[in-house]
Amino acid sequence: MVSVSAWRSAARQLPLRLTVGAFFLDSGLSKRDADQATAEGLHQLTAATYPVVGRLDAREFTRRLSVAELAVAAALLVPVVPAAVAGTALTAFSCGTLGLYLRTPGMRREGSLRPTEQGITLAKDVWLLGAGVALIAEGLTGCRGPKGHKAA
Repeated sequence: MVSVSAWRSAARQLPLRLTVGAFFLDSGLSKRDADQATAEGLHQLTAATYPVVGRLDAREFTRRLSVAELAVAAALLVPVVPAAVAGTALTAFSCGTLGLYLRTPGMRREGSLRPTEQGITLAKDVWLLGAGVALIAEGLTGCRGPKGHKAA
């Protein structure tokens, strides 16, 4: 039997998991059938920052990126996946995109973390990091009431 606190925890997570999961589902499905120009653009941007990606063909990289995004979507959208597991997948993915933002020339204003016009697309992914960390915290600590007591 599922406890009341488990149901409350799941209810609190539902809006975050649904919205972020739907975003990843759409992104992963869009990349699954990406045209050559899209695949090459994604590949070039990523390979410039993460050289290991350069070993892959542009289409293969984009296919793998699609699979990764669909896996994150599944972790978020399937309710039996624990919050800490879904949050870890989301956090890992967001660290990759934020790494692109931080390491790719032209994404940030000189001497600043503030994005350029080109960097806004990646910089806004910081919300994914926040969502992932929130799910990890929720999964590890569970539902806590005042003074650290489990809520009923």
